[in-house]
Amino acid sequence: MGKVHVMDHPLIAHKISYIRREDVGTKEFREVINEIAQLMCYEATRELKTKEIKIKTPVAETTGRELAGRKPAIIPILRAGVGMVDGMLALMPAAKVGHIGLYRDPETLEPVEYYCKLPADCQERDVFVVDPMLATGGSSAAAVRMLKDRGITNIRFLCIIAAPEGVERMRKEHPDVDLYIGALDEKLNEHGYIVPGLGDAGDRIFGTK
Repeated sequence: MGKVHVMDHPLIAHKISYIRREDVGTKEFREVINEIAQLMCYEATRELKTKEIKIKTPVAETTGRELAGRKPAIIPILRAGVGMVDGMLALMPAAKVGHIGLYRDPETLEPVEYYCKLPADCQERDVFVVDPMLATGGSSAAAVRMLKDRGITNIRFLCIIAAPEGVERMRKEHPDVDLYIGALDEKLNEHGYIVPGLGDAGDRIFGTK
């Protein structure tokens, strides 16, 4: 059974409060999104497996630890998820990066896949799916389903802000996936935006309207 981890780190809380402000411009917003992603990556990798190794320092021989489990892959959900990739790569520079693209069918309102490009060995990796916002959970749940349909099972999901509705849907459809959430907000409004949220993350990252 996967767990829900809501971040309680003071730096994460501080930086999320900063980017919520409507007067924060694109450059700063983009930079701070990456900083938050880096801090969240630190928390989300806490349970990665390590092994004991012998090393020689300039002073003496000793025992240390190094990563020993699966290699990581970062899978942003297009387009806003791209804004979190560089921050995570700062901590995991050897990670491979895939991309998942979804759009909402205007009639059924269900997510439809339009792009999926994954590392060839993705099934053998620790996969971190990233999207700044977990609102209704439709796109996130669909993205994880796409990965599972391709035989990928070792999945963690990271978002900066989540609504309870999105968390509930992810828990219902993917109870085996660990969720890492920067801030858990109050609700969704009638337009599907997270309240209080921060607006449209993609528009604010890329400077579009």
